Amino acid sequence: MRLARRRALSWTDHGSVKIPFFPVLCGLLSLAFPGPRLEACTTAIVSAKATVDGRPLLLKHRDADELQNTLMFFADGRYSYIGLVNASDPQGQEVWAGCNSAGFAIMNSASYNLNIGDNSPAKDREGRIMKQALQSCATTGDFENMLRGLPKPLGAEANFGVIDAKGGVAYYETGNSGFKKFDANDPAVAPFGYLIRTNYSYTGKREEDFGLIRYRTAEELFYMASARHALSHEFIIRDVSRCLRHSLTKTDLTEDVPPASSGPHFVSFRDYIPRFISSASVIVHGVAPGESPQLATMWTILGFPLCAVAVPTWVAGGPQLPRILMADGSGKAPLCQAAMTLKKRCFPIDRGSGDSYLDLSALLNQGGDGILQKIRPFEDGLLKEIGRRTAGWREKGIEPGEVDKTYRWLDEVVPAFYKDRFGL
Repeated sequence: MRLARRRALSWTDHGSVKIPFFPVLCGLLSLAFPGPRLEACTTAIVSAKATVDGRPLLLKHRDADELQNTLMFFADGRYSYIGLVNASDPQGQEVWAGCNSAGFAIMNSASYNLNIGDNSPAKDREGRIMKQALQSCATTGDFENMLRGLPKPLGAEANFGVIDAKGGVAYYETGNSGFKKFDANDPAVAPFGYLIRTNYSYTGKREEDFGLIRYRTAEELFYMASARHALSHEFIIRDVSRCLRHSLTKTDLTEDVPPASSGPHFVSFRDYIPRFISSASVIVHGVAPGESPQLATMWTILGFPLCAVAVPTWVAGGPQLPRILMADGSGKAPLCQAAMTLKKRCFPIDRGSGDSYLDLSALLNQGGDGILQKIRPFEDGLLKEIGRRTAGWREKGIEPGEVDKTYRWLDEVVPAFYKDRFGL
């Protein structure tokens, strides 16, 4: 559910610095410091022409009140698909990011400037729209036709990001009455082949923008990666969803990490791409022209992204996904539970404004035993091994049995890592 829009205060504390509310910064700060429970995401799409390997990319870094997420496999439409769902929605009536058997993938970021003055009771239907799209769409064109055909008002205020197996890569800024397409393959729209959206739309009322600080951070990351010809799924997993740089304050939390024995080292933690309300990241690594859509890989960092490893899935593997990503008897996913347990070490203050202050020493420290410092080398090895396996599938074809073997391997090595390195 969306929360009411909040206005910025005239002064805002950010760490030890007080930032005055100058008129020129009105839009920026009104987004930067809303209440901590605003549903908000950082998203991106990348054209195949701009990536390292000629395959499109899609990112949804999810920020939401729903901190417990799971993955589900569905076969309830024209296409089967894998979707990110809230643990509180065990039937999967809403999907918040996903990929289907046609190689079509979709996600969204909430927009807060499209339906200004619209008093329609139709709202919060984005998850249902994405589920319907995964059930029925193979291309961006299919999605456009679906949006046109849905009853109005749509009950949506979102930037839907889509990639497909035919090379389509586009955002659809969508309000109750219709949509505007932004094509990442069009140099006039996306000169570097990528587009980013946080919580505003270019076609909306710009005075109501939210997410400008996170947008700028993501833009800096993607611009530099583009300049190095380094736009890849590995880059997004390692450097975007876990970015600890702040584009407004120019703070980089990785530059001056505390000693391991210094005890808690609290830092202000507002408006980074990962935030207290970050609940998952989904990165879809699409297919090159002529490749089987079954090779599209959906990487999911389930739970707090600074405390969880990225795990791949493929629709070709069928309904039995890795058990660590699916709801267990508790209704929650084991990987999400592990990440949430570690998150408590990062945010040990659970009263007042404690969720705005990160214990950096739990995440990174000079002794090298912070949570993220342990996750990175393990995940690097996982990425390398999955890269080896998928390279073979591209040559010989992907078989459900091979996917199942990979899932069983993941269900062994990931829990073993959390037990060995964190005692979970």
